[in-house]
Amino acid sequence: MPLPDLTLDEHAELVRLVRDTIVGDRFILSPRAGRLRSILAKLDPSSADKPGVTPYPAPRVIDRSHLLRKKRWR
Repeated sequence: MPLPDLTLDEHAELVRLVRDTIVGDRFILSPRAGRLRSILAKLDPSSADKPGVTPYPAPRVIDRSHLLRKKRWR
């Protein structure tokens, strides 16, 4: 199926819209998000290498001495 005749600006706007929808999706593993990622890969092949999901932040370091002091006073 041929792609519709879009100008460069329209194509860029469509890619941005799909990318923003993927990033804002609450359920990143849903079938809808998977379909949007496959559409984005077809529209912009260079973005297929980049993951659309941001990774979890690094875990916080817990001060063990504080926990031991708290436990000692119980």
